[in-house]
Order: sequence, then C-alpha cells, then structure tokens
Amino acid sequence: MAISNPGGLLNSTPAHRQQTLATNYFDFTATPGQGWAQQYLPDLMEKEAEVFGPRTISGFLSQVGAEEAMSADQVVWSEQGRLHLSYTCTVTTVDGGASTNGGLITINDHIDTNAAYTPGSHGVRVNDTVIIATSSAVLKALVVNVATDALSVEPYGAADCTSLTATTGTILVYGSEYGKGDNYNGNASHSANEPQFKSYTNKPIIMKDYYEVSGSDTARIGWVEVASEDGQAGYLWYLKAEADTRARFNDYVEMAMLEGELAAQATDDVAAFIAPAATDAAGTEGLFAAIESRGNITTGVTGVNAATDLAEFDAILAEFDKQGAIEENMMFVNRGTSLAMDDMLASMNSYGAGGTSYGVFDNSEDMALNLGFSGFRRGSYDFYKSDMRYLNDKATRGGINDAAGANAIRGVVIPAGTSTVYDQMLGKNLKRPFLHVRYRASQTDDRRMKSWVTGSVGAATSALDAMQIHMLTERCLVTQGANNFMLMK
Repeated sequence: MAISNPGGLLNSTPAHRQQTLATNYFDFTATPGQGWAQQYLPDLMEKEAEVFGPRTISGFLSQVGAEEAMSADQVVWSEQGRLHLSYTCTVTTVDGGASTNGGLITINDHIDTNAAYTPGSHGVRVNDTVIIATSSAVLKALVVNVATDALSVEPYGAADCTSLTATTGTILVYGSEYGKGDNYNGNASHSANEPQFKSYTNKPIIMKDYYEVSGSDTARIGWVEVASEDGQAGYLWYLKAEADTRARFNDYVEMAMLEGELAAQATDDVAAFIAPAATDAAGTEGLFAAIESRGNITTGVTGVNAATDLAEFDAILAEFDKQGAIEENMMFVNRGTSLAMDDMLASMNSYGAGGTSYGVFDNSEDMALNLGFSGFRRGSYDFYKSDMRYLNDKATRGGINDAAGANAIRGVVIPAGTSTVYDQMLGKNLKRPFLHVRYRASQTDDRRMKSWVTGSVGAATSALDAMQIHMLTERCLVTQGANNFMLMK
C-alpha cells in the first residue's frame, strides 16, 4: 500500500510519546510533494549510532587530584626549598698567590635552577668544608674567606686548585672544621642560615557556555532514540543537543586545566582584551605549562617515543632521585607510547622473542593472550601505566600531536600520594594531592559548576521565546611539587 500526500509534510502534530498515529508520521523522501508515494518504504533504525565511542575525555583530574573551594582571586602556596647547600660555581682563580695559595670560587646560582637566587644570598660561611667538582677534578677544601659570592678556599691534600682546569662546576657544603677554642667571627659570613622556600601563585579563569532552543522546538518529538554520555536517553532531540553541549563544556573545563597558559600583562594582547585593568592578568597555569616551567621533560633516547627503553627509564629514575624520590608514579600516555612500553617490557622476557608470552607465562591454546602491561617496577620505583584518551582522540590532542612532530605531548608522569605545603590563605601546613583544583565559592555563590535556565519555556524568567541553559565555572589547577613530574615529548 502506498500513501500519497501531495501537499508535503502536513502531519506535523507532535506526540508526547512514541505512538503510531495518523497525525505524527513524517516524510523521509527528498522529493517535495511526493510524500511516501514510493514502492519501497525506508527501513528506519531507531537508535542513534555511536560511531565515535565515548566522546568525552574528562575524568583524568578526578583520578589523580581533588577539588577545594577558594574565595580569593588567586591561590598562593609555598614549597620547601632544598635542605643542603649546593650551588653552581665558576673557578675564578686556581692559585690565590702568596697570601693564600688555594683558589677563588665564585657562586653563580642554586643547583636547583627553579629557586630564585640573588647575589650574596648563598649560605656558605667561613670554616665550612666544601666539595668542588668540575669535569677535570674533584677537590675538598676549607672556606677561609667569604666576600659576597666570591669564596677563598684552601684545598685538603693540595697546595692550590690548579687541578680544576675547567672553569664551571658545582660546589657542595658537606660540613665544617674549627680549631681549638675558635668561635664564630660574628661577621656577615657567619650569620645563621635561614630556611628558604619557594612561593607560587595561580589564578582561576571564568569559563562559560550555553545552549538555546526555541519554545516551539521544545514541543517536537524525534523518533530516533538517543543516548548521551551523562546517561540521558529518549526521543526529545533538543535534550540530546543540550547534553552534548554540557558534555563538551565539561571537557573544556578539564582541557583548560591541562592546557592553560598565563598571559603576560605587559606584552600579551590577550591580557588587555580579557583583563584591561593594569593589575589584572589573563590565563591560568595548566598542568603542561607548570611541568615545562618547573618540572622535567624527557624526549626519549630515540626522539620518537618517550621512555621506550630501559636506558630512558633509568635516566628518568636518576632525575627523580635528584628530586623528591617519590616511589609510586602514574603514567598517562598516548597509544603509541603505551605500545612501545609494552614491547619494551616484553623484550625483557627471554621467551618472548616470538611475541607469544607477553605478560602471561601460563598460556594455553584456549587462553586469551595478554599483550599489554599495566605497570612495572624498576629500581625502587613503581610505574602504573594508563592510556589517556585526551592524547589519542583525533578531535583533541591526538590531532594536535599528529601535526606537532617533536613538540607532541606523548604522556605525563605524575607522582602518587600527597605533599605537605604551607597554605598562606589558611596559615598552616596541609597535606594535599600533588594535583588539585581550586574553584571559587562563597556562602552565596558556588562557582564549581553552575547551571541555570532562562527564557519563557518552563519556569518563565523573561519574554524570550526560547529556553537558554547556561553553564559557568571559575577554577584553576594547583600543581604542587612540579619538580616531581615528567612530561614526555
């Protein structure tokens, strides 16, 4: 039987639920006026095809961090400095002359380059015993005079410092030595050493988005069954579109915490556009920017995939030994790096030359072969590996990485556990995850994730013949102890 409707789609009366009525079918043909006047009716597949799988990338920060409220325009935290006194130095004079046959050493900077250094701010004092190391020799010496950054030293076991032919090196205080009855000289070179700390700040950004549907369209019913990432299902197409907008906004919230950059008020036009006041700033420091500024970066031995052989992991371990030496670390990597790590670990198995015993050493013909590894231990460090969808998805960082070449971000190593920092807002030491999000909140307004509806649809708030669903958040990411993080490029 054929149904003819030469007047086109006249039966557009919506139904409040899926029913077969004479008033709510619609025309699938592209020829105006033909209606359903065709020999073969289309086979309608009701359910919307999820051709891209799970499209949202949010959830990374919820696995490795926490969220806390804040009430100020910025968050300030302090991190402990290094306990021992070690500096980069220059060997200025290897023979001090007749009065002092030792040598002259000039202090240049902290061995930890992330710590600010000003001339004369070192803690080396007269009668300290030091190790001076250059590529040509290593000497142990006694400090006999201090003048700002210039140290006069007398080496142990040598008349002078002529063995230090290289000009640049490192100096480390390892103790002190005084004669019988000696006292401190009482001058500036013998002042008490004060502990040093590093203070960091970050500022929240305001993110907004909204979805709008006209009042007339809210009454329409779609016959394609839809499902969204937040669990909604049904036939109202505008709710599907709203759910997609909300899911995309949630992804933007997380992506901004990963990719955020601080703008320089003096030079960046974005700062003048977003924050025209001279005292304001634009942008926020995301995870990647914090690691590139204060953390560690590895490009791998081959320069193609980071950390794909044990030599590179040994280099990572050596760097972590110099930092906090946190034993448990999470690795979030893209697919290429994950597979390269699996191959690296499989090659450690003497029976894995043919690739038949990856991870599972009790294989049988009826057993599914496990070709992947979720973690491993090297030295005293445990690494737990997980794929990061954000780095794989073609529509997010996966597409950027394809074009970025050597600048592509292939993974990040994040320490597990908590760190102790001094919170200047609260005035006390607190234990917090290395990564946590701060959002603006008060007794009257919680800006963690606000959502509200305006318009004349539903609860009318204005004369606008539409429904507007608004979303807003104000937040920033706090990356504590970035020196314990590793960015893989």
